[in-house]
Amino acid sequence: MAKRDYYETLGVARGASDDELKKAYRKLAMQYHPDRNPGDAEAEKKFKELNEAYGVLKDSKTRAAYDRFGHAGVDGAAAGGGAGPGGFDFTGFADIFDEMFGDIMGGARRGGAPSGADLRYNMEITLEEAYHGKEAQIRVPTWVGCESCDGSGAEPGSKPITCNTCNGRGRVRMQQGIFSIERACPACGGQGQVIETPCKACEGAGRIHREKTLQVNIPAGVEDGTRIRLSGEGEAGRRGGPPGDLYIFLSVAPHRFFQREGPNLFCRVPVPMTTAALGGAVEVPTLEGGRAKVTIPEGTQAGTQFRLRGKGMPVLRSKSMGDLYIQVNVEVPVEITKRQRELLEEFQLECGEDGGSHHPESRGFFSRVKEFFDDLRD
Repeated sequence: MAKRDYYETLGVARGASDDELKKAYRKLAMQYHPDRNPGDAEAEKKFKELNEAYGVLKDSKTRAAYDRFGHAGVDGAAAGGGAGPGGFDFTGFADIFDEMFGDIMGGARRGGAPSGADLRYNMEITLEEAYHGKEAQIRVPTWVGCESCDGSGAEPGSKPITCNTCNGRGRVRMQQGIFSIERACPACGGQGQVIETPCKACEGAGRIHREKTLQVNIPAGVEDGTRIRLSGEGEAGRRGGPPGDLYIFLSVAPHRFFQREGPNLFCRVPVPMTTAALGGAVEVPTLEGGRAKVTIPEGTQAGTQFRLRGKGMPVLRSKSMGDLYIQVNVEVPVEITKRQRELLEEFQLECGEDGGSHHPESRGFFSRVKEFFDDLRD
């Protein structure tokens, strides 16, 4: 029976780039890998064809020979008969698969006890806690190593024994035609050892589910979204496998006075109209727990900002401090008395219709508005 065209096997055009070949092979190899299709003879056959095709086309010399002479140009190589055209030595599919997927499946292919999963813990803190830092105690439900069997999974007094199927390697090699296939040992699941008498406390898993209490150091200056990693505090691995890590994601709750932008704080302070006009002072709180006095000059306008150096947030892992910005919000009086109204009307008359020099911004704005309408009429 004639062999199928290698390009057709991989589903690519003859002019496909090396990257296109690699992507096509990765996709199909994952689809038809024997570990994903146990007992499927058709998938196994397709997997062998894929590895044979990619083994030839991935090398520029054998690909050139195949493009010129077809299967006849590489039959010696593909049949495992040593070096073919251009000195090509055909690689078994296990080596190709390791080359392609070693970065993804490396841990599983090497065997040994699997690592525990990483965990995530969400924690909300106040802006004051972000300012001062905090020692927090958290409780995390997780898998921990079984104390009864010390994580081995074997009943106390016994111990795991070397797997007779793989002789402790955790991998078994099978010959399939011209290919040598290596996969996880089905007898020990890639562990290299088997447990004859499982631990009663953990049923052979080497770990149990329990709530763990941990101390967390939150440094001063952390921002919303900061991630803290506690190495080795994730789930314990099965049967003595290394633990994962615990990641704490911090969120900073909104504050009733301050808004934060990086190391700086902003605070809007209402100032009576009379204080803004005549001048005065206001006291504002600071996150360090004290008060700061802000002098309001005569004639201060709404939106004016005053900067208090070093009164902002600490910079994480630094001795530097941000600044506190006070933004003036001029407050107009409400529910005024008859006498207050008379005084304001008297003040308005004194200023004149256009506000005179007392309201330069208003006078300038309405002067420009008048010019605008005059231009329209022209």
